Amino acid sequence: MYIVNSYPLAVLFCIITMLCWGSWANTQKLSSKKWPFQLFYWDYGLGIVLITLLLAFTLGSSGSGGRDFMSDLTQASKGNLGSAFIGGVIFNFANLLLVIAIDIAGMAIAFPVGIGLALVIGVLANYLDQPAGDPLYLFLGVLFVTIAIIIDAIAYKTILKSQDKKPLKGIAISVLAGIAMGFFFKYVANSMATDFVNPEVGKLTPYTALVIFSFGLFLSSFILNTINMYWPISGEKVSFKEYVSLGTPKLHLIGILGGAIWGIGMSFSIIASEQAGPAIAYGLGQGATMVAAFWGVFIWKEFKDLPDTKNWLIWAMFSCFLIGLGLIIYSRIA
Repeated sequence: MYIVNSYPLAVLFCIITMLCWGSWANTQKLSSKKWPFQLFYWDYGLGIVLITLLLAFTLGSSGSGGRDFMSDLTQASKGNLGSAFIGGVIFNFANLLLVIAIDIAGMAIAFPVGIGLALVIGVLANYLDQPAGDPLYLFLGVLFVTIAIIIDAIAYKTILKSQDKKPLKGIAISVLAGIAMGFFFKYVANSMATDFVNPEVGKLTPYTALVIFSFGLFLSSFILNTINMYWPISGEKVSFKEYVSLGTPKLHLIGILGGAIWGIGMSFSIIASEQAGPAIAYGLGQGATMVAAFWGVFIWKEFKDLPDTKNWLIWAMFSCFLIGLGLIIYSRIA
């Protein structure tokens, strides 16, 4: 299988993860006027399954290091398969909650609270499990990224201050989403071998873990997303009949593309985790919050109503993010 064998390449893979995780939602935004998120989500989940299978049968089945995908799958222990599957279920639960929270409270509250909490919990949980990197620089980097997320929230709140919002329900759901999001990566990382070249018996290589994760995500949607369709916490009720009647080939392909983009990000993060360490790989990936903010500021013009006197918030946000990103990267070589 293909293996990342250097830290600089692992950092590059993590940066690609960040870009993918911060960009996939553009596909949902493109289809949202004609396509409820609950229906988009089926194609999104399918896209993740398809991209992880494609990587497993290509990169995961070539090269001389490690085990090829099918050999790895047949020797894997039930416990490790279950751990990767549970990671997919937890992520799915967290991701759906985050979307609901955004719908209720808006990006100003839901995204910074949910993803910010996930970043802090995720880096801490993964570092305690598999320490990698200088903790001083690692957690100082996390602090700067957290400050950037808080500044992002302040900027959004400045824009939305004139709107009549009741965010308490959204905040509660955001916190729950953030807690769940902070732990999913740990279950996937724990299912994998620590040495990708000579993986332990019973453990998974990254490509196998990704496939099992994606099936955990997709299959759990038949419970989680079905509940969200027929008994939504927010938004209108939708049905499977509407998935057929409203869906067009273009809308389905947009959803699959969104899942593939997110899946590439997750795959690159997992593939890089041996060299970077799970804490650093996850921490860099969750910098996607700022990538999403970039799309919002410069492409979708979501900050167009921000007063000129508050424009400094945007540049302070990106500055803190870049400092935090640099510290997280440096923590491995310090």
